[in-house]
Amino acid sequence: MAYAPQLKIPATYMRGGTSKGVFFRLHDLPAAAQVPGKARDALLLRVIGSPDPYGKQIDGMGAATSSTSKAVILSKSERPGHDVDYLFGQVSIDQPFVDWSGNCGNLSAAVGPFAIGNGLIDAVRVPRDGMAVVRIWQANIGKTIVAHVPMTNGAVQETGNFELDGVTFPAAEVLLEFMDPAAEEEGTEGARGAMFPTGHLVDTLDVPGVGTLQATLINAGIPTIFVNAQAVGCTGTELQDAINSDPAALAKFEAIRAHGALRMSLIAHIGEAAGRQHTPKVAFVAPPANYTASSGKQVDASDIDLLVRALSMGKLHHAMMGAAAVAIGTAAAIPGTLVNLAAGGGERAAVRFGHPSGTLRVGAQAEHIDGQWQVTKAVMSRSARVLMEGWVRVPGDAA
Repeated sequence: MAYAPQLKIPATYMRGGTSKGVFFRLHDLPAAAQVPGKARDALLLRVIGSPDPYGKQIDGMGAATSSTSKAVILSKSERPGHDVDYLFGQVSIDQPFVDWSGNCGNLSAAVGPFAIGNGLIDAVRVPRDGMAVVRIWQANIGKTIVAHVPMTNGAVQETGNFELDGVTFPAAEVLLEFMDPAAEEEGTEGARGAMFPTGHLVDTLDVPGVGTLQATLINAGIPTIFVNAQAVGCTGTELQDAINSDPAALAKFEAIRAHGALRMSLIAHIGEAAGRQHTPKVAFVAPPANYTASSGKQVDASDIDLLVRALSMGKLHHAMMGAAAVAIGTAAAIPGTLVNLAAGGGERAAVRFGHPSGTLRVGAQAEHIDGQWQVTKAVMSRSARVLMEGWVRVPGDAA
């Protein structure tokens, strides 16, 4: 029996923030995968090594966590005022689907460096030394991200002394501005709703088997459901194993996520939640407290404004998703949300929160105009680095 030889596809394996993913230029993909659909999804699943019933992704580039089961497709942008179009795919580990419903804020930090290094940015837009400003169209959610990428001797500077909790080694800082993170836009997944889809800063959510809880349902950066840690039997100081080793806890958070998604009109019925794992996120918040981060680092209550723990793809995240950090910063800036109340209430332009790996600061500019809250941008720093570049190989029947 004859078997098709493996395909060689130009690709780059990159770290962005606390995530890793396989990056492609759109025109390098096989023709059938250059457009959305089954062929593209099948190819990316095979690249990452999914679906894997063993949950290890041994036969692919994934590393068996939601933070490392990701793919990015980039192309020159034809949209006025933008340099590059960025499409993100969250690849399920054990199920045969790719979720295109949201952005990855962490990998957003790697988009500018990849685009510069792979000829997707006009040379006149890139200084030899200094800071390159890359305007990114985030195609999943129809939003603009502005990346400030350091340049040295005509190349992206990747090394530096910027430290990010959740990443072992320092690197160069990449500043990200998420413009109008809650604005209604038309993206590849359709129109996005208002910042508060229900019209309330705090909703009462009835979840069968869990109970009735207060929740802040927000669409900023990525749709996110915030609940109080105490209401779900947590303290806000939990590390990964405390949640991920507890099937009952995971089931509880998935139930909250599904019913929150329904209330946010992201799904039409509860059964659709299982096929939309990337969004919305669910997170629990609490006032500041001392705790020991996963690295052994001591986090003092006096150094943070609140505690946040968030789940991604059904598991507690080891640090914090970048897009969820945008949601945290936005919600913290708006008096009356559960995030804002956990941080002590009042108006604020920035917040520093504690997560399982340490702390993170994110800023947001919020204004109350004509009875509605508006956020012009959210800002945070990340870092990015090329880990490997060349070709990724996949069996010929994968595309």
